[in-house]
Amino acid sequence: MKNIVITGANRGIGLGLAQSYAASGASVFGLSRNPADATGGVEWIRADVTKPETLQAAAQIVPAQVDLLVCNAGVYLDRDADAFSSHGSEWADTFAVNVEGVFRTVQAFDAKLAPNTKIAIISSQMGSSERAHGQSYVYRASKAAAVNLGRNLAVDLAPRGISVGIYHPGWVRTEMGTDAASIDVATSVAGLRARFTALSPATSGCFEGYDGSVMPF
Repeated sequence: MKNIVITGANRGIGLGLAQSYAASGASVFGLSRNPADATGGVEWIRADVTKPETLQAAAQIVPAQVDLLVCNAGVYLDRDADAFSSHGSEWADTFAVNVEGVFRTVQAFDAKLAPNTKIAIISSQMGSSERAHGQSYVYRASKAAAVNLGRNLAVDLAPRGISVGIYHPGWVRTEMGTDAASIDVATSVAGLRARFTALSPATSGCFEGYDGSVMPF
Protein backbone atom coordinates (compact mmCIF):
# COMPACT_ATOMS: atom_id res chain seq x y z
CA MET A 1 0.00 0.00 0.00
CA LYS A 2 1.42 3.35 -1.03
CA ASN A 3 -0.75 6.11 0.46
CA ILE A 4 -2.37 5.54 3.83
CA VAL A 5 -4.55 8.02 5.74
CA ILE A 6 -5.29 7.44 9.43
CA THR A 7 -7.55 9.58 11.62
CA GLY A 8 -6.93 9.85 15.35
CA ALA A 9 -3.30 9.02 14.59
CA ASN A 10 -1.62 10.92 17.41
CA ARG A 11 -1.85 8.22 20.08
CA GLY A 12 -2.82 4.66 20.92
CA ILE A 13 -3.81 2.34 18.09
CA GLY A 14 -3.80 5.12 15.50
CA LEU A 15 -0.23 6.10 16.33
CA GLY A 16 0.81 2.45 16.39
CA LEU A 17 -0.64 1.91 12.91
CA ALA A 18 0.94 5.10 11.56
CA GLN A 19 4.39 4.18 12.85
CA SER A 20 4.11 0.59 11.69
CA TYR A 21 3.08 1.46 8.15
CA ALA A 22 5.69 4.23 7.91
CA ALA A 23 8.38 1.76 8.97
CA SER A 24 7.21 -0.48 6.12
CA GLY A 25 7.87 2.28 3.61
CA ALA A 26 4.32 3.51 3.02
CA SER A 27 3.45 7.20 2.69
CA VAL A 28 1.42 7.77 5.84
CA PHE A 29 -0.74 10.81 6.51
CA GLY A 30 -1.68 11.07 10.19
CA LEU A 31 -4.73 13.21 10.94
CA SER A 32 -5.40 14.55 14.42
CA ARG A 33 -6.66 17.57 16.28
CA ASN A 34 -3.33 17.51 18.12
CA PRO A 35 -0.67 16.01 15.85
CA ALA A 36 2.02 13.92 17.50
CA ASP A 37 5.66 14.92 17.65
CA ALA A 38 7.60 14.34 14.44
CA THR A 39 7.74 10.67 13.57
CA GLY A 40 9.83 9.41 10.67
CA GLY A 41 7.77 8.70 7.58
CA VAL A 42 4.49 10.15 8.88
CA GLU A 43 3.17 13.42 7.51
CA TRP A 44 1.08 15.01 10.23
CA ILE A 45 -2.01 16.99 9.29
CA ARG A 46 -4.12 18.93 11.76
CA ALA A 47 -7.74 17.90 11.22
CA ASP A 48 -10.84 17.38 13.32
CA VAL A 49 -13.35 14.75 12.16
CA THR A 50 -16.18 16.88 13.60
CA LYS A 51 -15.19 19.79 11.33
CA PRO A 52 -15.69 18.84 7.66
CA GLU A 53 -13.74 21.83 6.39
CA THR A 54 -10.57 20.57 8.10
CA LEU A 55 -11.03 17.12 6.57
CA GLN A 56 -11.54 18.64 3.13
CA ALA A 57 -8.36 20.67 3.58
CA ALA A 58 -6.50 17.52 4.65
CA ALA A 59 -7.71 15.67 1.56
CA GLN A 60 -6.14 18.36 -0.61
CA ILE A 61 -2.75 17.68 0.97
CA VAL A 62 -2.75 13.98 0.10
CA PRO A 63 -1.16 13.97 -3.38
CA ALA A 64 -2.76 10.97 -5.04
CA GLN A 65 -5.11 8.04 -4.65
CA VAL A 66 -5.63 6.79 -1.09
CA ASP A 67 -4.94 3.06 -0.93
CA LEU A 68 -6.08 2.65 2.69
CA LEU A 69 -8.28 5.01 4.69
CA VAL A 70 -8.39 4.10 8.39
CA CYS A 71 -11.23 5.76 10.32
CA ASN A 72 -9.79 5.36 13.79
CA ALA A 73 -10.68 8.58 15.63
CA GLY A 74 -12.96 7.86 18.58
CA VAL A 75 -14.03 8.91 22.06
CA TYR A 76 -15.43 7.06 25.07
CA LEU A 77 -17.00 9.81 27.14
CA ASP A 78 -19.27 7.68 29.35
CA ARG A 79 -16.71 5.06 30.36
CA ASP A 80 -16.83 5.92 34.06
CA ALA A 81 -20.39 7.21 34.20
CA ASP A 82 -23.40 5.60 35.82
CA ALA A 83 -25.57 4.07 33.11
CA PHE A 84 -28.37 6.60 33.57
CA SER A 85 -26.26 9.69 34.25
CA SER A 86 -25.19 10.46 30.68
CA HIS A 87 -26.36 13.83 29.42
CA GLY A 88 -27.13 15.32 26.05
CA SER A 89 -23.68 16.66 25.31
CA GLU A 90 -22.10 13.21 25.80
CA TRP A 91 -24.48 11.72 23.26
CA ALA A 92 -23.97 14.52 20.75
CA ASP A 93 -20.20 14.70 21.15
CA THR A 94 -19.74 10.93 21.00
CA PHE A 95 -21.83 10.46 17.87
CA ALA A 96 -20.16 13.48 16.25
CA VAL A 97 -16.79 11.69 16.45
CA ASN A 98 -17.58 7.97 16.41
CA VAL A 99 -20.27 7.97 13.72
CA GLU A 100 -20.59 11.23 11.83
CA GLY A 101 -16.82 11.62 11.92
CA VAL A 102 -16.44 8.36 10.00
CA PHE A 103 -18.93 9.45 7.34
CA ARG A 104 -17.41 12.93 7.03
CA THR A 105 -13.94 11.43 6.61
CA VAL A 106 -15.06 9.13 3.80
CA GLN A 107 -17.00 11.99 2.23
CA ALA A 108 -14.01 14.36 2.34
CA PHE A 109 -11.67 11.83 0.74
CA ASP A 110 -14.19 10.56 -1.81
CA ALA A 111 -12.31 12.03 -4.76
CA LYS A 112 -9.16 10.18 -3.67
CA LEU A 113 -10.92 6.80 -3.48
CA ALA A 114 -10.49 4.53 -6.49
CA PRO A 115 -10.99 0.87 -7.38
CA ASN A 116 -9.01 -1.28 -4.93
CA THR A 117 -9.08 1.40 -2.21
CA LYS A 118 -9.75 -0.07 1.23
CA ILE A 119 -11.61 1.66 4.06
CA ALA A 120 -11.12 0.35 7.58
CA ILE A 121 -13.51 1.50 10.31
CA ILE A 122 -12.33 0.90 13.86
CA SER A 123 -15.43 0.04 15.86
CA SER A 124 -15.61 -2.29 18.88
CA GLN A 125 -17.15 -5.53 20.02
CA MET A 126 -19.19 -3.25 22.29
CA GLY A 127 -21.06 -2.27 19.14
CA SER A 128 -22.41 -5.81 18.80
CA SER A 129 -26.11 -6.03 19.63
CA GLU A 130 -25.66 -9.73 20.39
CA ARG A 131 -23.05 -8.89 23.03
CA ALA A 132 -25.14 -6.45 25.01
CA HIS A 133 -23.83 -6.44 28.57
CA GLY A 134 -25.33 -3.17 29.76
CA GLN A 135 -23.62 0.06 30.85
CA SER A 136 -21.73 2.49 28.57
CA TYR A 137 -24.91 3.17 26.61
CA VAL A 138 -23.52 6.12 24.69
CA TYR A 139 -20.33 4.40 23.55
CA ARG A 140 -22.07 1.12 22.74
CA ALA A 141 -24.75 2.87 20.71
CA SER A 142 -22.20 4.89 18.77
CA LYS A 143 -20.11 1.83 17.93
CA ALA A 144 -23.22 -0.08 16.86
CA ALA A 145 -24.06 2.84 14.57
CA ALA A 146 -20.52 2.78 13.19
CA VAL A 147 -20.97 -0.90 12.30
CA ASN A 148 -24.25 -0.11 10.55
CA LEU A 149 -22.65 2.80 8.71
CA GLY A 150 -19.79 0.61 7.55
CA ARG A 151 -22.12 -2.08 6.28
CA ASN A 152 -24.09 0.44 4.25
CA LEU A 153 -20.97 2.11 2.89
CA ALA A 154 -19.81 -1.32 1.74
CA VAL A 155 -22.99 -1.72 -0.30
CA ASP A 156 -22.86 1.71 -1.92
CA LEU A 157 -19.11 1.66 -2.65
CA ALA A 158 -19.05 -1.89 -4.03
CA PRO A 159 -19.83 -0.80 -7.62
CA ARG A 160 -16.69 1.34 -7.51
CA GLY A 161 -14.50 -1.56 -6.40
CA ILE A 162 -13.94 -0.05 -2.94
CA SER A 163 -13.88 -2.44 0.02
CA VAL A 164 -15.03 -1.51 3.53
CA GLY A 165 -14.20 -3.46 6.68
CA ILE A 166 -15.28 -2.87 10.28
CA TYR A 167 -12.97 -4.00 13.06
CA HIS A 168 -12.75 -4.65 16.79
CA PRO A 169 -9.13 -3.82 17.68
CA GLY A 170 -9.16 -5.85 20.88
CA TRP A 171 -9.08 -4.54 24.42
CA VAL A 172 -5.84 -2.60 24.10
CA ARG A 173 -3.61 -1.00 26.71
CA THR A 174 -4.05 2.63 25.68
CA GLU A 175 -5.38 5.74 27.37
CA MET A 176 -8.88 4.66 26.34
CA GLY A 177 -8.40 0.97 27.06
CA THR A 178 -6.54 1.56 30.37
CA ASP A 179 -3.67 -0.48 31.78
CA ALA A 180 -6.10 -3.25 32.71
CA ALA A 181 -6.58 -4.19 29.03
CA SER A 182 -5.57 -7.61 27.75
CA ILE A 183 -3.25 -6.83 24.81
CA ASP A 184 -0.66 -4.22 23.89
CA VAL A 185 -0.74 -1.84 20.93
CA ALA A 186 1.78 -3.86 18.92
CA THR A 187 -0.41 -6.98 19.08
CA SER A 188 -3.49 -5.04 17.98
CA VAL A 189 -1.62 -3.30 15.17
CA ALA A 190 -0.16 -6.54 13.80
CA GLY A 191 -3.58 -8.16 13.80
CA LEU A 192 -5.32 -5.18 12.24
CA ARG A 193 -2.74 -4.92 9.49
CA ALA A 194 -3.36 -8.57 8.63
CA ARG A 195 -7.10 -7.92 8.50
CA PHE A 196 -6.65 -4.87 6.26
CA THR A 197 -4.45 -6.87 3.90
CA ALA A 198 -7.07 -9.62 3.68
CA LEU A 199 -9.93 -7.17 3.03
CA SER A 200 -11.27 -7.50 -0.50
CA PRO A 201 -14.50 -6.95 -2.45
CA ALA A 202 -15.45 -10.51 -1.49
CA THR A 203 -15.25 -9.71 2.23
CA SER A 204 -16.42 -6.08 2.12
CA GLY A 205 -18.87 -5.32 4.92
CA CYS A 206 -17.15 -7.71 7.32
CA PHE A 207 -17.11 -7.11 11.09
CA GLU A 208 -14.02 -8.82 12.47
CA GLY A 209 -11.74 -8.85 15.47
CA TYR A 210 -8.07 -7.98 15.16
CA ASP A 211 -7.35 -11.71 15.44
CA GLY A 212 -9.61 -12.63 12.53
CA SER A 213 -12.55 -13.73 14.67
CA VAL A 214 -16.00 -12.98 13.27
CA MET A 215 -17.83 -10.37 15.35
CA PRO A 216 -21.57 -10.92 15.80
CA PHE A 217 -23.78 -8.06 14.68
